[in-house]
Amino acid sequence: MSTPDYGLTEEYQDLSDTVRAFADEVVAPASARHDEEHSFPYEIVAQMGELGLFGLPFPEEYGGMGGDYFALALAIEQLGRVDQSVAITLEAGVSLGAMPIFRFGTEEQKQQWLPMLASAQALAGFGLTESEAGTDAGGTKTRARLEETGDSRTGREWVINGSKEFITNSGTDITRLVTVTAVTGEVAAPDGRMSKELSTLLVPTDTPGFTAEKAYGKVGWNASDTHPLTLREVRVPEKNLLGVRGRGYANFLSILDEGRIAIAALATGAAQGCVDASVTYAKERQAFGQSIGSNQAIAFKIARMSARAHTARLAYYDAAARMLAGKPFKVQAAMAKMVAGEAAMDNARDATQVFGGYGFINEFVVARHYRDSKILEIGEGTTEVQLMLIARELGL
Repeated sequence: MSTPDYGLTEEYQDLSDTVRAFADEVVAPASARHDEEHSFPYEIVAQMGELGLFGLPFPEEYGGMGGDYFALALAIEQLGRVDQSVAITLEAGVSLGAMPIFRFGTEEQKQQWLPMLASAQALAGFGLTESEAGTDAGGTKTRARLEETGDSRTGREWVINGSKEFITNSGTDITRLVTVTAVTGEVAAPDGRMSKELSTLLVPTDTPGFTAEKAYGKVGWNASDTHPLTLREVRVPEKNLLGVRGRGYANFLSILDEGRIAIAALATGAAQGCVDASVTYAKERQAFGQSIGSNQAIAFKIARMSARAHTARLAYYDAAARMLAGKPFKVQAAMAKMVAGEAAMDNARDATQVFGGYGFINEFVVARHYRDSKILEIGEGTTEVQLMLIARELGL
C-alpha cells in the first residue's frame, strides 16, 4: 500500500468500507449485550481474525496481510464508531501486543509468535504500566535476574518478580503472551550516577508464577479485557529477551509513538460515531411539531461535532503519512492523540445532550461513548504528557 495523503487511495478506501460494513452489520448489533454483560466478544474477534484485521500491518511471511500501519488505523477508526471495546482489542492486540515482536524480535521469535497473533488465534499483552511506573520509567519495580539452570541444554533463565497494572488483552482465554518490562541491572549515566537498566522479556501466560488477577470493574470499555498481573519467580529462557538488553524502555517508547496514531484513529472513530448517531436522531426526533435538527441550537452543536471529527482525522492521517514516509512523527502523533481524544470526549458529551434522556441509557451508542471516551484522554499517554511532548518541541 502506498503512503497516504489526505485523500484515500482505492485500496485504502475499499478496506475502510469493508470494515465499516463489518462494524455496522456484525459488531454494532452485539455491542450493547457485551457491554452490559462485561463479556469479551470472542466471536467477533474470531471474525476479525478471518478478515485479516489483526495481520494488517505485517508481512505475509508472518501470516500478515502485507499492509501498513495506516491500514490498521483505518480499520480501528471504523470499529471505534460503533464499539470502542472491540476497537481497543484490535489496537492493543496489534500495536501493543504483536508489534514489539515484529519491530525488535529475533527471526525465531517472529516465526513462533506472529502467525498466531496475526490470525487472532492468540492475543498478546503489553506489560509496561505499574502502580508507580509507566510514563516514569524510573518507578519500575519489576525485576528480572539471570540464573544458571544447571542444565547445559536449557542454559540460563530469567527469573522475574513484580506486578503490572491496567494490561489490556492479558486475561482472555486466547491470551498466550505478555511482553514485560523489568529492571535487569544498573547502568552508569554520563554524570556518573547509576540508573536502572530496563529490558523487555517475552512471558508466555502459561508460565508458572504468572497470574492475571481479577479483572477491573471499569467505567467504560466493558467488553475489553483488562487485568493487573502478578509475576512471582516466573522463569523464562534467556532467549526470551526481546531486543537488546537495556533498551526495553526505549523500545516501548517507540511503540507508544506508533500506538498514539492508532489511539487517535480510535478516538476519531468514536467522535464520528457520535456525529452519525446525532444526525440520525436529530432528523427523527420530533418536538413541537418539527424535528429537533431544525433548531439551530441542535444543528450548530452537531456541526461543531463534525468539525472536531474532521480535524482529528486530518491530524492522525498526517502523523501516519509522516511515519510511513520515514519522517519524524513523534510530535504529530502526540498532537493527533490529544486532539482526537478531546474530540471524542467533547462529542460524546454533546451527543448525550442531543439525545436527552435516551443519551443516559446504556442501550444507546452515545451513552457508551460517553463512558468509554474518557480513557482516550488517559491511556497510552495522558493529555498532559502529549502537551509536554509538544511543548518540548517548541523549546519550552
